[in-house]
Amino acid sequence: MTQNGTATTTPLPKAGGVVISVDAMGGDSGPATVVAGIAQFLAKAPDARILLHGRQDVLRPLVDKRRISSQVTLCDAPDVVAMSDKPSHVMRNGKGTSMWSAIESVREREAQVCVSCGNTGALMAVSMMRLRKIEGVNRPAIACLWPSRNASGFNVMLDAGADIRADQDDLLTYALMGASYARNGMGITRPRIGLLNVGVEEHKGRAELKVAHELIARAAPGADFEYVGFVEGGDLPSSRIDVIVTDGFTGNVALKTGEGTASLISELLREAFRKTPLSRVAALLAMTSLRRLSKRIDPRRVNGGVFLGLNGTVVKSHGSADALGVAAALKLAHRLAKSGFSDKLAARVAAFSAFTPEPGTTDAPEVDDKKG
Repeated sequence: MTQNGTATTTPLPKAGGVVISVDAMGGDSGPATVVAGIAQFLAKAPDARILLHGRQDVLRPLVDKRRISSQVTLCDAPDVVAMSDKPSHVMRNGKGTSMWSAIESVREREAQVCVSCGNTGALMAVSMMRLRKIEGVNRPAIACLWPSRNASGFNVMLDAGADIRADQDDLLTYALMGASYARNGMGITRPRIGLLNVGVEEHKGRAELKVAHELIARAAPGADFEYVGFVEGGDLPSSRIDVIVTDGFTGNVALKTGEGTASLISELLREAFRKTPLSRVAALLAMTSLRRLSKRIDPRRVNGGVFLGLNGTVVKSHGSADALGVAAALKLAHRLAKSGFSDKLAARVAAFSAFTPEPGTTDAPEVDDKKG
């Protein structure tokens, strides 16, 4: 089994299904919520198997209660990474934690993907140390889904906070990885890429953005995506793009701003519908539409930021995720694993890693769609 975890049931078969490694102890709501989410997910994914990392004495009763032991193997890991733990501390002292053990399963090829609700900084640090960056990637990125007017209902945005810096080469790599994620994770055959800027005019923006603009445009034909050019903040939920590329500082600010705004609008709507007897009647009449809207924008249903640029796939669930949110993160992990996403992403980035286009040229290496 894993280097730091001990299996307590028969090892899972490596063929005939997807194996997902899950950190059971990292969420704010505790392992009971994680196991409940696993049960919801497995009910709709009979081909999936789970390696569940954490304290065996805590997890065994929870797994037995949900009657999912036939699809779950427990990997005993006595320690837990707290939300307050510094990444540097976890890297030095975290070998006995459920997070470390879950990532190690992906490193050892026992599972195709890791899912954790734990400390984001620690998860990224341990993932980078144990899985390493793929060839051609300087800085990994976190990709998140943003509600949009597209048929899929969402756009991909990266980086959402893995690294606050990004030069022109990093932004080109983000475009390649974002296109691969949209293609394999969302089924978009030819993703449309936009580079986030303070305006759509080519003379606007920092120097590295202008260079990245040219690099991405020249790479687009060979990478089989459409580059729409610069986009603004108002385009994040638009239907003219599928992937928004930006640095981690800007992306994280945009993400938190969007989440805060959505929460405010929800609170204001509830307040407005409760204000008078007439507004309460109006709320009852609009109940079906309001439920449909609530379901569409419910962040739990698209829970899961994907770490891109590593030798293995890691999905970061919100720490506060409930069972529905955990199930959504597992569903995303399952879809990426079935598509062979990690290998396809590595092949695509490697094909471009030696590509240094000269100014004024348009030639770029062509990559088969089957490779991501």
